[in-house]
Amino acid sequence: MLTLGFTIGSFVLSATTLPLGIFMDHFGPRPTRLVGSACFAASCTLMALASRDTKVLSPLIFLALSLNGFGGICLTFSSLTLPNMFGNLSSTVMALMIGSYASSAITFPVIKLIYNAGVSFTVIMFTWSGLACLIFLNCALNWPSEAFPAPEEANYKKKIKLTGLALDHKVTGDRFYTHVTIVGQRLSQKTPSMEGDDLYISSQDVGDTSENPREKSVPFRKSLCSPIFLWSLLTMGITQLRIIFYMAAMNKMLEYLVTGGQEHETVDLKQKAAKTVEFYSYIFGAMQLLCLLTCPLIGYIMDWRIKDCVDSPTEGIALKDASDGVATKSVRPRYRKTQKLTNAIKAFTLTNFLLVTFGITCLINNLPLQFMTFVLHTVVRGFYHSACGGLYAAVFPSNHFGTLTGLQSLISAVSALLQQPLFMAMVGPLKGDPFWVNLGLLLVSLLGFLLPSYLFYYRTRLQREHTTDWEGPLKAPGSIDL
Repeated sequence: MLTLGFTIGSFVLSATTLPLGIFMDHFGPRPTRLVGSACFAASCTLMALASRDTKVLSPLIFLALSLNGFGGICLTFSSLTLPNMFGNLSSTVMALMIGSYASSAITFPVIKLIYNAGVSFTVIMFTWSGLACLIFLNCALNWPSEAFPAPEEANYKKKIKLTGLALDHKVTGDRFYTHVTIVGQRLSQKTPSMEGDDLYISSQDVGDTSENPREKSVPFRKSLCSPIFLWSLLTMGITQLRIIFYMAAMNKMLEYLVTGGQEHETVDLKQKAAKTVEFYSYIFGAMQLLCLLTCPLIGYIMDWRIKDCVDSPTEGIALKDASDGVATKSVRPRYRKTQKLTNAIKAFTLTNFLLVTFGITCLINNLPLQFMTFVLHTVVRGFYHSACGGLYAAVFPSNHFGTLTGLQSLISAVSALLQQPLFMAMVGPLKGDPFWVNLGLLLVSLLGFLLPSYLFYYRTRLQREHTTDWEGPLKAPGSIDL
């Protein structure tokens, strides 16, 4: 019964992200965050009031828990747009935020220790409500009304010669150009009336190329039906099912490792199994802090060498001219979109490799080995969310991010519902033996390598296009190789 409740709760929590994503894409993260922090503060206050007279006010607990779950997911979801403020480190910051969310379970043992030390539950809840009010105040004062745009999505206003800029300042043209580009994006978003100032640089204007109106607004249908998004749905659904099933069936798996099956259970073995499960469950809960410590690694992989990249061949030529003054040799630039795809391939390959290793350790009936299984589970749990968020932020427009993430979360939640019949099969016909279920999930998890395989194919196609774009304009008759 508890497993069924866990399944339904996990589904509802993930399913609410779709309407939240649609709401956030239309109105921005600020209203979502204000509503979330208000609901969270109200839930903590209701819990504090209900604890004073449980016999009379206990029905408030159901309303409080509903507000708590809704407010928490609003705060988490609205935070995913904040990393766009950090430019080339956006994936690292996003991974850090997802890791903090995934490791938040560690706060409950801390609260329990505080409660056992003599602090009343009412005081704890009112304190938590006060912290939620600070979040509300911070959002009202500091968060902008519009969504945070990705650096490459902002509009530029004026042309400026990079060669003259490089000569006037004692900095390399590359770094100075990149810095001013990012600042120009921030200013152009907030102060469009400053069109008279020559502060904004356009990588397209530098090369005297015309803007492509189709790049300004990508239809949502195109993002929704893109192969990258469809393959990510398959990968995330499989990974979510694997992770959720282990969390739901972990106690039964540990019991089987101690007792050897239902037919071998005795009173002493049951007592030993109960103590073992309690100890290992405590260790598993404490290890959730690893999400916060390991998630920045996958973000660092997603941000690898992004700052050294350019958006177009003309930008690469301009940067070369600005730094050297005279172009003397043809140097093929590193393109930002290609580098993002390369980083995503590495991130998903590493995540899927760890997921397969996790599935292998689940097949081995060795109790001490489960500590490694706990570590792998915790790391994969943080990695695949961070890698997926970084991929969506890198490939799709920022105004589609919320809806796509919410839809992916909803479909992953639907696939995770399969863990309930798998659990019933394990405790029923299989008599508690998890081997065949784990083996089936291990084989299915191999399909996760299809996403990085497609990303590799897509990157190869982009590299061919970039090679043509790079060599075409530079190989014109009478021109000098750059």
